[in-house]
Amino acid sequence: MSKKPTIHKYNALPALVKRLRDDLNSQDFVLLYAYNGTGKTRLSMEFKNAGKKGGENKRDTLYFNAYTEDLFHWDNDLENDTERVLQLTAESNFFGGFRQLALEEKIFGYLERYADFDFKIDYEKWAVTFNRASETNIKVSRGEENIFIWCIFLAVCELVIDGADAYKWVKYFYIDDPISSLDDNNAVAVASDLSQLLAKAKGKVKAIISSHHILFFNVMCNELKKHNYKRYFLHKNSSDTYTLRITNDTPFFHHVASLSELQQAVEAGSIKTYHFNMLRSLLEKTSSFFGFNDFGKCIHGIEDEVLFERALNLLSHGKYSVYEPVEMGEDSKNLFKKIFEAFLNKYQFELPILTIKETTQSYLP
Repeated sequence: MSKKPTIHKYNALPALVKRLRDDLNSQDFVLLYAYNGTGKTRLSMEFKNAGKKGGENKRDTLYFNAYTEDLFHWDNDLENDTERVLQLTAESNFFGGFRQLALEEKIFGYLERYADFDFKIDYEKWAVTFNRASETNIKVSRGEENIFIWCIFLAVCELVIDGADAYKWVKYFYIDDPISSLDDNNAVAVASDLSQLLAKAKGKVKAIISSHHILFFNVMCNELKKHNYKRYFLHKNSSDTYTLRITNDTPFFHHVASLSELQQAVEAGSIKTYHFNMLRSLLEKTSSFFGFNDFGKCIHGIEDEVLFERALNLLSHGKYSVYEPVEMGEDSKNLFKKIFEAFLNKYQFELPILTIKETTQSYLP
């Protein structure tokens, strides 16, 4: 009989941050898998703020998250519609070494792997213009903008690793979901490049990487397996408590985490309207895995399969948000339970238990 994994429970983000910082005393890297809405960005900022306890000028974390992307904004030249530039927030410590260290070559060394456009940085105006072939002052897509910002971050990380004076303060990298808006091919490339960079950083800078993207997470796990690191599944309960579950030898898969979340909702009787959307998505992923051309074939042969398929088609079309959950009516709840249990009975997934009383260690804030 296999031993149940220890699940660490934290009642507030500061306690979770302390755990991660303690881990990095003995580990080179920590990988976190968590789906959207868990609070990964909040966690990264709490980690960053914990490094400022000695004062505003005392800092130790160079981070990449949604706030990093906010350091860049477009000036679309609405008056003349000719010169579109991406403005940089020069006051940020993120840009501390830009003017002196001329990063263009390092940035382009990464950018050319992902994109087909060029750029120029105006350090007087702190603005970036983009060009593609014979086109000048172009507006790149949101995905291209994200990858450009990511390439800047990688270039800054290189400066940190090389010991540049402007970034001597960096002790940790905290990287949260660097691959939003990227396709799977670029997700693999980003994970590979990041892994190589972290290998160079070993012994100089510690790092935490968090993501909801399972392909990215799995590639990171495989690329870093020769190094000293921990990997966790991070989960937030409805009561705003957090749990960390070590994923052991196998990366934690998103669909299994989602199924476990649905199972908890069923057991607690707290089924919301958006759960139908989640279940429909899981059936579609399962259908693709088995080579079916329709999610309904996942429940083929199940009693009431026609009713279940119609219900999923009807009830998963609403624009339901996890941030504004709406309780289901009792009839819909009962129907959801029947579909969910029939699906699990057919495919026999082994689901993790996210809250295990006898093996859960609690950490008070």
